[in-house]
Amino acid sequence: MTAHVVGDNEPFTGATHVPGYFTVTPGPPLHGVVRIGGAKNAVLKQMAACLLAEGTSVIENVPEIDDVACMADVLGAMGVKVRWRSKGTIEVDTTGDIVPEAPYELVERMRASVVVLGPLLARRGFARVSVPGGDDFGHRPIDMHLHGLAEMGAGLETVHGYVVGRVPRSAVPGAGASTANEGGRLHGARIVLDYPSHTVTDNLLMAATLARGTTIIENAAREPEVADLAGFLTTMGAQIEGAGTSRIVVAGADELRPAMHRVIPDRVEAATFLAAVGLAGGDVVLDGARADHMEMLVAKLAGMGLTVESVPEGLRARSESRLRSVDVATLPYPGVATDYKPFLVTMLTVADGAGIVTENLFPGRFRYVDELRRMGADIRTEGHHAIVRGVLRLSGAPVRAPDIRAGAALVLAGLVAEGSTDVAGAHHIDRGYEDFAGKLAGIGARVARVAGDAQPR
Repeated sequence: MTAHVVGDNEPFTGATHVPGYFTVTPGPPLHGVVRIGGAKNAVLKQMAACLLAEGTSVIENVPEIDDVACMADVLGAMGVKVRWRSKGTIEVDTTGDIVPEAPYELVERMRASVVVLGPLLARRGFARVSVPGGDDFGHRPIDMHLHGLAEMGAGLETVHGYVVGRVPRSAVPGAGASTANEGGRLHGARIVLDYPSHTVTDNLLMAATLARGTTIIENAAREPEVADLAGFLTTMGAQIEGAGTSRIVVAGADELRPAMHRVIPDRVEAATFLAAVGLAGGDVVLDGARADHMEMLVAKLAGMGLTVESVPEGLRARSESRLRSVDVATLPYPGVATDYKPFLVTMLTVADGAGIVTENLFPGRFRYVDELRRMGADIRTEGHHAIVRGVLRLSGAPVRAPDIRAGAALVLAGLVAEGSTDVAGAHHIDRGYEDFAGKLAGIGARVARVAGDAQPR
């Protein structure tokens, strides 16, 4: 997708979902500078957080990707006005009546939409949100979201594909409700998560900011994006301690105010371009990338022979020889993220030796392996494990992107594949990457996004 350069005060026109494919051929080593945009997994939650206060909030360093447009559509369906103030900066205006409902046709496109549930229940005491869709990584129930919100006093049921939540006015004796609430007010609780889910932590964190009393989230997710959301909420007037650790304490406020915030850089986009340098070789500066957000990954890449160092602009990546195989296991942050795994598997396909990759989070994320096999990769999967034996070079072939990160990894595979590789399903990649082909081409890759359907060869 060619990047659309927004103008001042331009409204969102919705997610594009433009049919297309990426075509890739191998070329010289990569050189130059690539800018890393704002974190997708941070900005989506921050857009939802704007529901907690009436007025106009401003978010900077926003990537122009389809998932951001999709969240704008979700908010727009509630009566929220979302528009570009300028390139990379959006305004989210929640003034006036907000319809506390997120419809199926929007939520089913993106799983992260479920994070509107917590803010709506916190501010309005009522929410009707479609059961979310998004990337297909296997069974990922929303039970933890519902359990945590129920602990805070919400009554929840699933009816005709929608989660309907109500906070009774009697949930806290004598608590009453503000005039902004259609229902009652959530109350503080101690919530122990079965698993440190990033999205669950975000949802409960937002809900807790307007709950009466203190909420403690134990076994909370520790991702930088959680801390970034907490930073935004704090600017809005929330009282939060421990964000970025496994124990978050939130003292509920009577109300929050609109605020301005700048989104942290996207560590997964940074990982994508680090993998590109590891595969194609070269010397590239990742403008804005932060090593402290991806220390375990950087250490793993160093073991594979990629040199990554911090520079004033961000990170510098260099690779001059064939990669070495390593073993990889995905774990919650600060471990190696499951989002990184498709890039690591792709790097292992042409590395010297054999590596074992263990997926501890979402077993469905091995579904792209068949596409790499079509390109000549030697990969054998057994349950949660994949054994990858490196070959000298892959072979170009028509393949299909099953999700955002696997799709990007298949494009990168084309950088080290003889002949031409066409990656269909470009709309998946558009969800998480702004002008992916343009950024790769800017550092010397031979890649383009082509409109229309990929032609079989």
